[in-house]
Amino acid sequence: MIRKVFVLSCLLAAVVMAHAANEKPFVIPELKEWHGGTGLYVPGSATRIVYKAGDEGLQRVAEMLSADLMNMFGLELPIGTGKVSDGDIVLSIKSDKRLGEEGYEMNIGRRAELSAPTVTGVYWATRTLLQMAESCMAMEPFAVPQGRVRDWPDYALRGLMLDCGRKFIPMAFLQDYVDIMSYYKMNFFQIHLNDSGFPKFFDFDWNKTYAAFRLESETFPGLAAEDGHYKKAEFRHFQKRAASRFVEVMPEIDVPAHTLAFVHYKPELGSDVYGSDHFDLFKKETYEFTDALFAEYLGGDDPVFCGPRVSIGTDEYSNKDREVVEKFRYFTDRYIRYVESFGKQACVWGSLSHAKGETPVKVDNVLMQSWSMDYSEPKEMIALGYRLVSIPDRHVYIVPAAGYYYDYLNIEFLYNQWTPANINGVVFPERDPAIAGGMFAVWNDHVGNGISTRDIHDRAFPALQTLAAKCWTGASVTVPFESFESGRRCLSEAPGVNLQGRRVAAGGDTCTIFWSLPELMPNSEYPFEDVGYGYRIEFDIEGADEQPGTELFRSRDAVFYLSDPVSGMIGFSRDGYLNTFRYRIDEGERMRIGIEGDNRSTRLYIDGRLVQELSVAKKWYSETASTNYVPTLVFPLRRSGDFRSRITHFEARQK
Repeated sequence: MIRKVFVLSCLLAAVVMAHAANEKPFVIPELKEWHGGTGLYVPGSATRIVYKAGDEGLQRVAEMLSADLMNMFGLELPIGTGKVSDGDIVLSIKSDKRLGEEGYEMNIGRRAELSAPTVTGVYWATRTLLQMAESCMAMEPFAVPQGRVRDWPDYALRGLMLDCGRKFIPMAFLQDYVDIMSYYKMNFFQIHLNDSGFPKFFDFDWNKTYAAFRLESETFPGLAAEDGHYKKAEFRHFQKRAASRFVEVMPEIDVPAHTLAFVHYKPELGSDVYGSDHFDLFKKETYEFTDALFAEYLGGDDPVFCGPRVSIGTDEYSNKDREVVEKFRYFTDRYIRYVESFGKQACVWGSLSHAKGETPVKVDNVLMQSWSMDYSEPKEMIALGYRLVSIPDRHVYIVPAAGYYYDYLNIEFLYNQWTPANINGVVFPERDPAIAGGMFAVWNDHVGNGISTRDIHDRAFPALQTLAAKCWTGASVTVPFESFESGRRCLSEAPGVNLQGRRVAAGGDTCTIFWSLPELMPNSEYPFEDVGYGYRIEFDIEGADEQPGTELFRSRDAVFYLSDPVSGMIGFSRDGYLNTFRYRIDEGERMRIGIEGDNRSTRLYIDGRLVQELSVAKKWYSETASTNYVPTLVFPLRRSGDFRSRITHFEARQK
């Protein structure tokens, strides 16, 4: 476990000046109300996590808190019911209308008392307690400042939309992201299940253009993408596990545009007029297919889509002529009602400014994501009666390495100037009841651009921390951005999650050795999964005749080769991409190898000399179509390969 050295000056002052009130601790999102006590709360040898007997919801929260305390701090606390003693962590349900569905109260003195009107609020209180302890780790393995907290969100929906259609996102990554979102009180995770690449990268040929649907289908065998999809059972488990952590997963099947994966499967569904990524809305076969597709996941006693909401997409369909606009409006209304017939709330991408017409589209109890002024002008949509989710493309759209929208969000602007009440510059009053909440999006538009899930995380995690702050606290943040920026870097991603591959304290300028071995042995398990950007790996090698595909190291997400499976050169693979350095290790050759990596490049050194840098570069598909190819690597360290070379003086460093 990484021990963070960051401690707020206010906490240091609380220890030095024993009689001074503790100032507000740093957590994300920021606490709404804090009344500081004096000194620290530190669990004792007899401390328990106590909840009311018979309350299964509180018992589940107590069990999760107990596991998290062990994971993060090595603190083993039993859970139980009955009489409360000094030193205990006490979880309880307490009525308080002012706290709403997610608010909570904490009284931290001789014991830590966490209460809320709902189990959800109690769970959010445990996330606050863990973050407070992280900020205080230089003082004690587990300690928090004494004081009283009252906290509640300004917006009920706080989320992330992840495009899994154009790039397959492994389930393990999605599970990690549920944990991260939960740790920062983000409660809404939209999974975009189908989409396609851009024809310009595929010779302008719809038949060649990449498209994928990511969910197993028994109604339409072979529909799910061969290069990656989710089994029904695992997707159902994923949603239920997320719900146990108070994160709602909302699946999205995007129709009637972005439907090329379905058209590849049944070509007769495609439009000859508006493009093959559009359903032909004038054919009965389109409705028969779409009915059957949604029914497969919404029907039955234990539906695959088991959460309360489902998105039917409805974005970016053509408005070329009046006839198709009216048909699009009919289609949208039809599938809103169809989803509702299965007991779910329907969610749509706002497109009714783009598709103005006479055909009525259901408004009541429909959630609309407001993303583009061209497709849905927010004041118009509210006037129609829709409740909006603020997800403005000008502010919160990440499209990795694409050269448009954001590669990394401008989190300073968002922190200082944006709230969900600001939809592309149209500003509503804070906490306007017509604004359900706010989200940001990661769109993987450029198929084949080398982006890894770790690259996505490198972009999404700072955005998530920032949106967590602004969707909970709105315009009421009081921590200066500079303090927020330094503070956020010193918090964990979540208990047990380290997708950043952090191995040394954040913020260091020097490359610090965190692991060294006199000799690296083949076929061995080692104590680290990987090391993230800012690393340098070095080792001496006496080369042997290695077979193609010989691995140096592998992790859950990546492999580093001494001899890659295609060319026999040094290289690495992750996310289906193989990247190769122009260097082969010959039998009997002795040298010192160095590998460095950051979020833009991976570099190979031989005896201290830079041999090759693989960095972000243009990848051309034609004279006019190119994308930025990203050859990055979070270096794997979990298991060494079956190599024959002798590897000594191994060192792993990280800034």
